[in-house]
Amino acid sequence: MRLRRKRRLMRCLRKRRDLKSVSDNTAKIKRGDILLMSVVRNEKIRLPYFLDYYRKLGINHFLFIDNDSDDGTGDYLSDQPDVSIWHTNASYKRATFGTDWSNYLLRKYAHDHWVLTVDPDEFFIYPFCDTRPIRALTDWLNGCAVRSFGTMLIDMYPQGPVDAETYHEGQDPFQIARWFDAGNYMITKNPDYGNLWIQGGPRARVFFRDNPAKAPALNKIPLVKWDRRYVYVSSTHSLLPRGLNQVYDEWGGEKASGALLHAKLINTLGDKAQEELQRGQHYRRSGEYRAYAEQLADKPVFWCDRSEKYINWRQLEILGLMSKGNWA
Repeated sequence: MRLRRKRRLMRCLRKRRDLKSVSDNTAKIKRGDILLMSVVRNEKIRLPYFLDYYRKLGINHFLFIDNDSDDGTGDYLSDQPDVSIWHTNASYKRATFGTDWSNYLLRKYAHDHWVLTVDPDEFFIYPFCDTRPIRALTDWLNGCAVRSFGTMLIDMYPQGPVDAETYHEGQDPFQIARWFDAGNYMITKNPDYGNLWIQGGPRARVFFRDNPAKAPALNKIPLVKWDRRYVYVSSTHSLLPRGLNQVYDEWGGEKASGALLHAKLINTLGDKAQEELQRGQHYRRSGEYRAYAEQLADKPVFWCDRSEKYINWRQLEILGLMSKGNWA
């Protein structure tokens, strides 16, 4: 594992040549600031709400990599004073699906900072997030000598077809996608990295019902007290050193955990699926996006009589999808 980690570090140092600084505000990063890292492509419609959400949560500075957007994403982000942005037109696939780029910027700018690594359609939920800023969580984790915090990705969806209601720039996507699956999840343990592997939910039962083992992974470790020796291995599903992946209790207790509300299943999915299918830059020859593109024409409905309407984090805790552990 030590050799794998060193190879990943070498990869990210090589891939730094792919990145060109567009707006560098990293001099504004102060000691103790909480950072957010994200790789984006053609996500301008999502960014106003995304930035507003995470600013209110307590993020101090944003690190964005723009993978050759042509919808104004780069221009929009470069105008934000708390954002640093890099551009690349290099292959997302050859950069280990963007992970090499993220690892380089995390190594350079996030050492000894808590950093949240998320996609632009992922919204971090944690215990007491309705009353406590993210710094309250990171201060508590520091006090417990915990350096990584796990979440489950929860796919949110509308009551009707995904294209029935149009999402508008700056809108809260959960005004449209209010529902989620309370169950239907499979959990195994990865023997190599020690992380949990979670699959299931609405995408598994609709897009991958004939082969649920091919459904997307829902386990993520997005919040880490970063060290320049750390690397993400597969998106934010797993890290090295291996101990960072143990964000669960193996002996029957409960560690605090959170959730990422996933706003993918809205009307923008059809165009995104076609774009990514043509680019062919995603995992397994973009098989996930192929499934979306092939089946969205039939206007599938994710809602069923077992769907739950989202209320708050306490609801997720009652359902066992996250836990406050011993944080009171």
